[in-house]
Amino acid sequence: MKINNSITTLSLLLLLTLSCQKESRTFKLWYRQPAGEWMQATPVGNGRIGAMIYGGTDTETIALNEITLWSGQYDEEQELPCGKELLETIRQSFFEGNLAEGNRLAAQHLSGRPHSFGTHLPFGDLKIKFDHPANEVKNYTRELNLETSVTTVSYRLSGVNYKREYICSNPDDVLIIKLTADKKHKLNIEIGLDLLRESDISVADNTLSFYGQALFPQLGPGGVHYMGRIQVATSEGGRISPSANNSLMVSNSHEIVLTIDLRTDYKSPDYKILCKQTIRQAAQKTYEKIKSDHIRDYTGLYNRAELFLGTGESDKLPTDVRWKRLKDMEMDDPGLFALFFQYGRYLLISSSRENSPLPANLQGIWNDNLACNMPWTCDYHLDINTEQNYWLANAGNLHECHTPLFNYLGDLAHHGAKTAAKVYGSPGWTAHTVANVWGYTAPGQSVNWGLFPTAGAWLASHLWSHYTYTQDQDFLKNKAYPILKQSALFFLDYMTEHPNNGYLMTGPSTSPENSFKIDGREYALSMMPTCDRVLVYETLQSCIKASEILHTDAEFRRTLEEAKAKLPPFKIGKDGTICEWFEDYELAHPNHRHSSHLLALYPYDQITPDKTPELAEAAAKSVHRQLNSENWEDVEWSRANMICFYARLKNAAEAYKNMKGLLKEFSRENLFTMAPAGVASAESDIFEFDANEAAPAAMVEMLVQSHEGYIELLPALPEEWHTGYFKGLCVRGGAEIDLVWKNGSAESAQLKATADNTFHIKLPQNHTVPKITQNGQAFEGTIHNNILSCTLNKEDRLLLTFIP
Repeated sequence: MKINNSITTLSLLLLLTLSCQKESRTFKLWYRQPAGEWMQATPVGNGRIGAMIYGGTDTETIALNEITLWSGQYDEEQELPCGKELLETIRQSFFEGNLAEGNRLAAQHLSGRPHSFGTHLPFGDLKIKFDHPANEVKNYTRELNLETSVTTVSYRLSGVNYKREYICSNPDDVLIIKLTADKKHKLNIEIGLDLLRESDISVADNTLSFYGQALFPQLGPGGVHYMGRIQVATSEGGRISPSANNSLMVSNSHEIVLTIDLRTDYKSPDYKILCKQTIRQAAQKTYEKIKSDHIRDYTGLYNRAELFLGTGESDKLPTDVRWKRLKDMEMDDPGLFALFFQYGRYLLISSSRENSPLPANLQGIWNDNLACNMPWTCDYHLDINTEQNYWLANAGNLHECHTPLFNYLGDLAHHGAKTAAKVYGSPGWTAHTVANVWGYTAPGQSVNWGLFPTAGAWLASHLWSHYTYTQDQDFLKNKAYPILKQSALFFLDYMTEHPNNGYLMTGPSTSPENSFKIDGREYALSMMPTCDRVLVYETLQSCIKASEILHTDAEFRRTLEEAKAKLPPFKIGKDGTICEWFEDYELAHPNHRHSSHLLALYPYDQITPDKTPELAEAAAKSVHRQLNSENWEDVEWSRANMICFYARLKNAAEAYKNMKGLLKEFSRENLFTMAPAGVASAESDIFEFDANEAAPAAMVEMLVQSHEGYIELLPALPEEWHTGYFKGLCVRGGAEIDLVWKNGSAESAQLKATADNTFHIKLPQNHTVPKITQNGQAFEGTIHNNILSCTLNKEDRLLLTFIP
């Protein structure tokens, strides 16, 4: 049917509502006391340097990190040379049903051999000791302002107001700290280091410098060389002098500025020159100029998106207090969820920028010195964790933050070509469960968890996803398609036909990091676990679409289409759940944390309630079974996964229940998500970055979805978020969307095209045809099966006002 609406004053409703709500609150984490431990400190970062601020009054502790501080070195002998002939022999055992022999041969010939894998490491702590009178501290506040990316500590002591500001600037590439007192001569401090790395420390020219090599023998030889510099400047009348214990003393001051840079020689042979040069250039600018440039740069990203989920009695409480109320008293707090969402965006901006030398790792850029000492290390896990780190980037309107991941994928593809040839005798490239910065793409040391040859394809799928959101054809042509094509070439050669049914099969491989039982024995490896089927399909399909868009490789495209048609279908097991393996094996550990066979539901769209309802029902049963298994091995990222699944299943109540559970059970006072003490031999809570990004991505899925070819508003809105708005969230096809809703129903929505395209919007049920304008003018479009279709040019705005 045709629709044609005239201009209406209701077109102002959306913008007016957004403006009024925005004035009512500031997104910040704040506290009335210093941090007592690392998990209570707050993070700052510029995409390369990271720091945790404790906010002490007697002694300030600032935990220092830099994304390239890695131990280890390149390892030429990381793979065993298996090759095609031996691989076919191994596969024959699986096809003949001899799983014991197949698993034995795979362990013998397909294991990786990491000799110098290494890990990311923290530097240690910068310590600032204050010569304060022994009086009571009053009016203490510690605050991380998410809207400016400025951390502030302030307090009053003996009639003096003290204040500190912390900025980690991307434009100036330094961490800078300004300390002030509102009375002269009252700032007297000692600046020293408590490092975790063996370093040479020197003091000269008002600068504290340290040098060394990032060695960590537990994970093999080698490590980057590093340099750090802390330059100190003081107000007129202040005095800076070295002390005997390699520290700097500042006395009789009322304003002190510390300018800090940390560098390594990772792909940067001139790191020492750069470190000195960066400090020197920053010192030529005023602190206020550095601050204003930092805020302008940061807000250019952060201000793109807003979220309001309602108000509550906890809104004015310190962050740790409202966190504890939610945790202990079951208090609903919609503002805390909105804060957590924007915190995820803050953390991604702070850890992953266009000029970052590496992507965010297992701990972003904030290493607690715990993960690196665990068996899993602080690396790049490609069987969900690194992917989750970036699930928010596109939907959260932070597309550029993907850049270091894509650069890293280029490195993986380069080194993974050697692994593909040496291990499998195939062209193209592959990578497995774990990766580092030294080109490790071989299987893991144990095939039970490490033989996952589609892991690289999972990470590479972010390239296609980025294109679907941005519609950037230059990116598709020059960056995404070459890497995806080489991944597809690997699968075309690597896969083999099942002798009994003709399906193309991967394998042997694992369904991370799970196992099954047959005849009373437990096995990890089989042919074509379901997750492999999902990831191969995504690789082939994205290459098919990309070649069509780019008008290239027509013959190759036909080959891909033929291979895609020979992939096995999904299967529903005898218990009504999605089969995790090609055969309907019995789960060895129903309570296992991984659920990789459900990738088809999220982040992909191979299973959806609308297009594949039977499979969606089976997926729902799979999720329910896992959540309700005795002693479910639940951790932060697995809980975030469940929120994503329930959002895609449009089960608002369960999505919210698990969202609340994540904050209650798997976060800390600083809202960092964590693997709790007791899991995998951990003696204390260990920060993991993944759920800080994956859970906000799930929140987007609860509010707007676009994976089925149309935009759906409020598909999984919980009752607890009955009234609110969002602004600037992104949808596939190249658009940003704003939405206001009240009492669970959409009131107005605005779609802004960021690329020329035709968009399809599923209209809410129980509404009449909305009033619609395009760029403030009468709009004419079509509605079919409750789907509104509209063709927009870049920068066009479509406003819909819904009438119940």
